[in-house]
Order: sequence, then structure tokens, then C-alpha cells
Amino acid sequence: MNELDDDINGVMVAYKKAVFAKNVDAFMTLYDPQVCVFDMWGQWSYDGADAWRAMVTGWFASLEQSNVVVNFEQVCIIATADVAVAHAMVIYTGVSALGEELCAMHNRLTWTLKPTGNGWRIVHEHTSAPVD
Repeated sequence: MNELDDDINGVMVAYKKAVFAKNVDAFMTLYDPQVCVFDMWGQWSYDGADAWRAMVTGWFASLEQSNVVVNFEQVCIIATADVAVAHAMVIYTGVSALGEELCAMHNRLTWTLKPTGNGWRIVHEHTSAPVD
């Protein structure tokens, strides 16, 4: 693993923390203002941070008293100084306030990221579910 891989892994760690805390602002700092997201829930795509923020705000609010633990598996990162692509299997596990597992969902996730003066930002995200 090299320094660029560490930077992208840092984005993944921040993503996990923001989702668990249901912190929309922290979550959105990971995304470029012009982000394009191809999602599998609600709409097929979200253009720009405002549209993505609205979806994320609704998602976090729908969790009510539960939280989501995010785990990245089979992570592959290809990074240069100008652009990075990361893909992984992601397990989203809903847990109760007492830490009991409520449900889990497996997704495939691909990110394209670019460096900014404030770290790497996601400029494109594509999620899908395994066919089986």
C-alpha cells in the first residue's frame, strides 16, 4: 500500500464514521460539489451535491434510532496524483441502539475521486447490488 492508497482508505474511514453517526455534513464533505451519483434506491442518478445531500438527509432520517455499520471488503484502489478509482463490496449492517444486528445489505461500490486542497473528493459514485 502506498501513500495515495492510504489517502483513499482515509476517505473510506471517514465515510464509515459519517454513516454511523448519521452526520450529513461530515458525509457531504467527502463529495465534490459537482458529484454525479448512480444509485440503486429512489432515483437512478443524482447530479450535484445538493441533490445528493437531499437523498442522504432522507436516508439518515429514515434510520430513526438505529445506526448503520459500513464494512468495505475486496477493496481495489488505482490512484495517481491526479485521479483515483476505488471499487469494493460494501456491507451495510443496520444495528439497534443496543448494538443488535437488525439487517444487512451487500452492495458493489465504485468511486472516482480527485484531489483538492482539502483532501480527496468523490466526483462519481456508482452502486449496485449483486444479482444473486
